[in-house]
Amino acid sequence: MTADREALRTLAHPMRSRLLAELRVHGRATATELAAALETNTGATSYHLRRLEEVGLVEDTGEGSGRRRLWRATPSPDRSVIRGGIDDEPVDEDDAQAADWLALDYLAHFGDRARGWLEDRADWEQSWREVCGLEDHTVQVTAEQATAMRAELLEVLDRYRRVGQGNPQAKRVVVYTCALPVGRSRATGA
Repeated sequence: MTADREALRTLAHPMRSRLLAELRVHGRATATELAAALETNTGATSYHLRRLEEVGLVEDTGEGSGRRRLWRATPSPDRSVIRGGIDDEPVDEDDAQAADWLALDYLAHFGDRARGWLEDRADWEQSWREVCGLEDHTVQVTAEQATAMRAELLEVLDRYRRVGQGNPQAKRVVVYTCALPVGRSRATGA
């Protein structure tokens, strides 16, 4: 089994996908902090963090010790695993089910975060309310142009990844992207 497949199957577990999401969104944390955030016990978070570490999705920062180990999401996890896919490989039924589960779990996580924003946005300053929230943009592109557009969006996100570091006015912001075709599927491309 390739590393991508192993990561996909490892990540297709509710606790593991939530742990990775928590680390990606909120940054470094101990198993105890993650257990509190996810309302579970430290033993479970420690076990699942080690499974995620085995496939390279999280890593020990080396800044803690024993029960105070500090974990982080790997700097550049394979985006195809996060999207729930495996590039350029035949997919067996188990992989397909794992990818489908992961995509649905990711969608549920996005829904939870969006709902949380809608419930809490009145507590934020007007400047944040104006820039955060849900929006959609329709474009008309070929598959190749969509690929180029996605690459450009990822470049922009990479450029802004740490631009506010050290600024007390900066906040961590999670940006979700989701390109979905409009209309019915047409395998012929016509």
